[in-house]
Amino acid sequence: MSDGGKKDDRRTNRTRRSLSQALIELILEKHYDEITVQNVIDRADVGRSTFYAHYRDKEDLLEGNFEKFLDALVHHIEWRNIKEGRCVPVRPLFRHLQEEAHPFYRALARSRKLDLLYKNGLNYLTKGIEQKLTSLLADKPQPSIPIPILSSYLARELLGLLRWWLEHDMPYSPERMDEIFHALVMPGFRSALEGIELDAK
Repeated sequence: MSDGGKKDDRRTNRTRRSLSQALIELILEKHYDEITVQNVIDRADVGRSTFYAHYRDKEDLLEGNFEKFLDALVHHIEWRNIKEGRCVPVRPLFRHLQEEAHPFYRALARSRKLDLLYKNGLNYLTKGIEQKLTSLLADKPQPSIPIPILSSYLARELLGLLRWWLEHDMPYSPERMDEIFHALVMPGFRSALEGIELDAK
């Protein structure tokens, strides 16, 4: 890639970060339905044409933020630790939300955007896990349960437990939620991959 391309990438990333941060700040300050694209671009100090070069509308920006979060989650799954049953980074994920995102979650709950965000996020996370597992198992024996079903199961259980935890005002520590997730979810998932060596890629 040319230096010009790298500069464009850095500029794009800076713009996206600025718009994302602006939307988060605004959601914490006012009702989501009251926020306009103009509010976002004013807070981010970017032009309207720049906003629309990256996002269709504020919903697209909101979903883009969540998808970035889910991409990072899939990236940090330690597939090679599947035998030990401790491969999903539940504790750091829940700790991050406990420290950073709970007011944001409450604001979204007030705006009634969580159901749609959860539904779209579940589909996105399922596809991300499926793509990763398909890649990891490309030259290996296939699991006893089809990869699309395994992927849907893992995504649904993780987001479902996370949503329950947030909706009940985080009654257990991230460490305890990590234990609960791995005790409930991972035995069946691990069993489906029994005998298959998964190397990190």
